[in-house]
Amino acid sequence: MSASVAFSRRRLSQLIACSLLLPLSLNAFAANKITDQKTPEMHGRGGAAATINEYATQSAMHVLNHGGNAIDAAVAAAATLGVTDPFSCGIGGGGFMLIYLAKEKRFITLDHRETAPQGFRSDAFMRDGKEIAWEDAVNSGMSVGVPGTVRGWDEALRRYGSMSFKKVLAPAINVAEKGFQITPIFHHLNQGAAEKFARYSSSSALYLHQGKALPVGFHFKNPDLAKTYRLIAQGGVNAFYRGPVAQAFVNTVNRPPVNAGVSVVAGKMSLSDLDNYEARWRLPVRTTYRGLEVVSMGLPSSGGITVSEALNILENFELDKLPREQVEHLYIEAARLAFADRNAYVGDPEYVEVPVQGLLSKDYAKQRAALINPQQAMSRETAAAAGDPYGFQQDPSIPLRPSKKMQEERKHTTHLTVSDREGNIVSYTYTIEDWGGNGMVVPGYGFLLNNELTDFDFTIPHPNIPEAGKRPRSSISPVIALKDGKPVFTVGSPGGSTIITTVLQSIVNHV
Repeated sequence: MSASVAFSRRRLSQLIACSLLLPLSLNAFAANKITDQKTPEMHGRGGAAATINEYATQSAMHVLNHGGNAIDAAVAAAATLGVTDPFSCGIGGGGFMLIYLAKEKRFITLDHRETAPQGFRSDAFMRDGKEIAWEDAVNSGMSVGVPGTVRGWDEALRRYGSMSFKKVLAPAINVAEKGFQITPIFHHLNQGAAEKFARYSSSSALYLHQGKALPVGFHFKNPDLAKTYRLIAQGGVNAFYRGPVAQAFVNTVNRPPVNAGVSVVAGKMSLSDLDNYEARWRLPVRTTYRGLEVVSMGLPSSGGITVSEALNILENFELDKLPREQVEHLYIEAARLAFADRNAYVGDPEYVEVPVQGLLSKDYAKQRAALINPQQAMSRETAAAAGDPYGFQQDPSIPLRPSKKMQEERKHTTHLTVSDREGNIVSYTYTIEDWGGNGMVVPGYGFLLNNELTDFDFTIPHPNIPEAGKRPRSSISPVIALKDGKPVFTVGSPGGSTIITTVLQSIVNHV
């Protein structure tokens, strides 16, 4: 049977949607949204893809149908999303990729999160001892992290892909050059970032028409991004991290292309920051939940740890015997406790000693679950207080860190899932953080900069404080679940810190 798959698209009001692939067998998959309402299923052989946009899904399927594997197809889809969904993702940002290698029955995770440049200071977002306004932080060169997306794609393709950049970027180049009709959704998102784009000449030229968002039905093209993709296709990863593209990136950060009368804070990026950027292969986070093995992203994403801890807490309750309203109450309380620990302990593992073993301990989860009253919500003080996971570590001597308020995270990323005929699976979330990132399009190259450094906690002390070279904590939570050693579903979501609760609720509802 030839490779074929049908797909459906659903955008929630804030794009808090999750993609789900459920294998019927090694090479046949069905997709179901986890609700009481019956929704369409997808059946096919040769692979499947789920993204937020039809062009991206078609790009993934094109690569699969021409001999590529799930890793190749995931990069193809992601590159296309950089064209069609540019306000939430792109090569100016970073992400986290969870990969299942079917032949080896092995999981690997790829961290290509943005890093703070070497000139970045821990008080970058403080003035006179106070945090600067959130919007001022976002709309500045200081918010831009060293981008990891292209380095991550290169790592994934070189180690586990079967195609070159030239082949996997071809569908995205085609979409960028030929263009597409602007939909009401694209217009709505464009409109939401229009004020931000109006600050910068390059952004105004690409995403505004007479000072307003591009209208529905407008035929949008991005030849500059097509040019950038071609440079990467021809010159590889160094075409992005060295040379003219890198110089243009640095210039945009350090000398923002503002329109007349606009003033924003410049950044401190250098060419060496880009040239020295490294993606990281990291161990996944694992737990079990009611007969499933749940595998997710490790640090510096907090998503895998927080989802896993909440699942461990919920395992102490017989949810299948409770009314729906009480299940939802317990889900909320478990998430509150897991978030308290996340906020207190989680940061970049190269800078912070994170008690992962303790946080994932079933005994620790039982202790945390004892705080939950099945009939009544916890007080804010109880819910916000971190537990002490160090007693469940092999080395329990590390002191507690102070718990601080959670730094605001915007709800704007994208998620995609791809599987291939061999049973390989990619669950991938990548982002530029806020809608339109920091609002600056790199002149002549057609992509937006991220504002990822605003994911740091501005006030110290905290495990997620800003530091040069550090990766800010993330909430990205790509998940693959197994039963009896075989993948049964994968789930992920956009949504900032709500990614964690969306993924958690999806798993709880499904199981």
